[in-house]
Amino acid sequence: MNKAVKAAERAIDKKAKDTVILKLEDLSTIADYFVICSGENPAQIRAIAESIDECFSNMKIPPLGREGLRVARWVLIDYGDIVIHVFDEETRAFYDLEKFWIDAPRIPVEDMSMHSEGDKKRKGTAI
Repeated sequence: MNKAVKAAERAIDKKAKDTVILKLEDLSTIADYFVICSGENPAQIRAIAESIDECFSNMKIPPLGREGLRVARWVLIDYGDIVIHVFDEETRAFYDLEKFWIDAPRIPVEDMSMHSEGDKKRKGTAI
């Protein structure tokens, strides 16, 4: 779950909307977790996806696959145990993955932006 939380934090740092982590490990062999979020426009959607990708690259975790970055209506990044979905609002509503995986437990992410901002401030002042 650590990677899923890290991905959600990066998305929230880029002002993603309605970020949610779905725990799928007991429901599917597709992945253990989905991280789902929305961006308001293609540039923001790309920025969210690229930020997550950069974070994982820095941790030496390459994606197994990446789709949709050019068009940026639905970017999917597959890391094997977690799959990242960055949608525009219309596409997210159409596919409604949260409804499809209604039985998947949700991991709360509401307060993550406050934690990551506080962590940045602490790191910046700690010398």
